[in-house]
Amino acid sequence: MIHPTLFSGPAYKTLRIGLLGGSFNPAHDAHIAMSLHAIKRLQLDQVWWLVSPQNPLKSQHNMAKLEARVAKAQAITAPHPRIQVTTFESQLGTRFTTDTLTQLKRRYPHTRFIWLMGADNLHQFGRWKQWDAIFYQVPIAVFIRPGYAAGRLRSKAAGRFDRFWHATHTAKSLASQQPPAWLMLDNKRDKLSATNLRQQQRIMERGDKKEKGNKDKKETRGKQKASR
Repeated sequence: MIHPTLFSGPAYKTLRIGLLGGSFNPAHDAHIAMSLHAIKRLQLDQVWWLVSPQNPLKSQHNMAKLEARVAKAQAITAPHPRIQVTTFESQLGTRFTTDTLTQLKRRYPHTRFIWLMGADNLHQFGRWKQWDAIFYQVPIAVFIRPGYAAGRLRSKAAGRFDRFWHATHTAKSLASQQPPAWLMLDNKRDKLSATNLRQQQRIMERGDKKEKGNKDKKETRGKQKASR
């Protein structure tokens, strides 16, 4: 199957594609696990990662350049050809999910899309631009995340669209459902997150600097003793 581009719509006719948007700052194993679980439970042909140039709800502080985030995402998805990394939002010039979906559905009119997201995002979905319109654009699969209830969440979005909720055992047919249609899937609750990874990386970098500083001090003392 060819890599998806803005002009490969005919090649994806009738296929079932999961869309996972985010900053991927950085991409990590939990993203992989979620994507593979979606492919299995929702019987998807592929999952496309939509690497965002800049999430409107996130600060630019500590945000790596788009090229670096894409390169990292491509590296960890290399063993998984059914996960495709894209920069559609950058190419389309869209910043908001509803606008991206409108453009993708226009370019892929016969592809069956499902929006994938974690329960943490559903919890604050009401902050997204035209969030209620997204429910009418594509079916949605929500993945349970650590710290969030396994049942239907008490969020503005979940309450508004509760009557369109589908039981988990119907996951295989979600891509064929007329939106609004959504359900929740439980996956291995990996506490790994991009935020945790960045924090761990900063701790390691501080440790490396401290170790290097101690090493430099020892070398300096050694030279001083040798010169006496």
